[in-house]
Amino acid sequence: MLNLLTRRGRRLGAAVAASAALALAVAGCSDGGGGGTDANKGAANSSITIFNGATGTIVENWNPFTPTFLQPTNGLIYEPLYWYNFAAESKPTPMLATGYAWDGAGKVLTITTREGVKWSDGQPFSAKDVAFTFELIRKNKALNSTGISLASVEAKDDKTAVLTFTKPSFTDEAAVIANTPIIAEHVWSKISDPAKTVNQNPVGTGPYKLKTFSAQSYVMEKNANYWQPGKPQIQNVRYIALATADAASAALTAGQVDWMSAFLPGLEQLIKNQKNLTYVNTPALTASIFTCSGAELGCKGPQTDRAVRQAIYWALNRDQLNKLAGGGFAETASPTLLLPKRDQGWIANPNNLNTPGGPDVAKANQILDAGGWVKGGDGIRTKNGEKLSLTIQTVTGWSDFISLNDAMTQQLKEIGIELKPTQLSWNEWNNNQTQGKYQLSLDSIGLGASPNPYATYLKYSSITTAKVGEAAPPSGNYARYSNGKVDAAVAAAAATNDEAAQKAQYAIIQDEIVRDLPYIPIYVNSMLTEFNTGNATGWPSNDNKYALPASWKQWDNGIVLTNLKPAK
Repeated sequence: MLNLLTRRGRRLGAAVAASAALALAVAGCSDGGGGGTDANKGAANSSITIFNGATGTIVENWNPFTPTFLQPTNGLIYEPLYWYNFAAESKPTPMLATGYAWDGAGKVLTITTREGVKWSDGQPFSAKDVAFTFELIRKNKALNSTGISLASVEAKDDKTAVLTFTKPSFTDEAAVIANTPIIAEHVWSKISDPAKTVNQNPVGTGPYKLKTFSAQSYVMEKNANYWQPGKPQIQNVRYIALATADAASAALTAGQVDWMSAFLPGLEQLIKNQKNLTYVNTPALTASIFTCSGAELGCKGPQTDRAVRQAIYWALNRDQLNKLAGGGFAETASPTLLLPKRDQGWIANPNNLNTPGGPDVAKANQILDAGGWVKGGDGIRTKNGEKLSLTIQTVTGWSDFISLNDAMTQQLKEIGIELKPTQLSWNEWNNNQTQGKYQLSLDSIGLGASPNPYATYLKYSSITTAKVGEAAPPSGNYARYSNGKVDAAVAAAAATNDEAAQKAQYAIIQDEIVRDLPYIPIYVNSMLTEFNTGNATGWPSNDNKYALPASWKQWDNGIVLTNLKPAK
């Protein structure tokens, strides 16, 4: 999975499948991992089942440095030095580290590691593992998903690791301490190609370790060596893939799934008579049209024309899209790709705070006319013999995005753009984005390593992209966007710890990306997460959002699972 499901929320269909279909779906996922009330007789046999959006065949990959690692890799198996809770305003929570400090120039970061931690194979953890992790990243560009610029790494002793950067790197702090999985030197030093290994027998410090794996489901079991006393209390965690949205909805209401994140129309009515079902809403991700925009990096198609991207932005009727696909629960997005409510203080120009609700068809047509795109007899525009026809990809079963595509097809036709939706497996969809082998793609943006916009704006930087056909880093610049002013502003923001100075650089970035629109925002999706309290208690609630509860969210999934208790 993002992982790379960490960057998107899913809305699934509301219809409940027939009981026979449900039986087939759930039976097809069975691998002896437990699940259901009978399996939860005491903590020793406690188990829960999670659906994190996986559809179709699950491809094994526990390598946290690759774009297609399975989502529980980070949080259940591997842990960071610190963790940020995006569901509430909070300071970073110590995990594998207990302290850190920068030098005055922002080039040297000293980290104090936690004592008494063991790897899941029983070997001791130390600052040497931290140093090894960052040295491996320093030496292998393919592993450097956040573009940090390390000059050297050293373990002073078993409790102290020192990272030296080539330039001031204050804004890399969150990426370093809260978004880098720490790996075991005694394991990874024996791996010849760390960028390509699927890491079949992962060894981590997290609360769980891999028990069994199949193409339909996999089971994680409690790590008996976990460093937090008494945690976790749930023995087995089973992750399943379901064939359809209907099957997911049915599995929830039938008590076959304990944790899932999905928008279900009429949710309150659906669970009204289900005493063990509850939910929480934490909107945070901006549903967007990703465009392969960089012709100089190999992108091909009308979307490489800025005028086309601008016209799409203005032609969208977002109010209608919210009603048709968002169920009325979506919130207004910003063309800066920040969250208008949470990040208003980081948005320099008030005119860029919100996307328009309704369309401006006249403006969209004017932009295309000026760009030389001429309407033909069929109503579709052409330029220099090229038809303004665009393929947009999404994942089979992601019903909200499928509904968006259907509605946008009609909206864009009005200005002479032919939109051709296609549905793919998650693996194919994700690979296309990573490799740049697409024209348009529906995805979501948000949730960087910290509330600072730096991580979001790295998605526009040349240092986190690659030529078409080469893999961009996980959660990187999939748009293949290249802009010298943006690159310079990203670098300048990284060189200071002064928020006012950072805001000045982000203002430059915002001016450029609002004009160029390599990512076209639609709206901030609702993030509904559903829980079954019949097998486990201690889930996040609207009154206690101790973690971002989405079942697909990396890092937070480990926090949630360590807070659960078997239901009595």
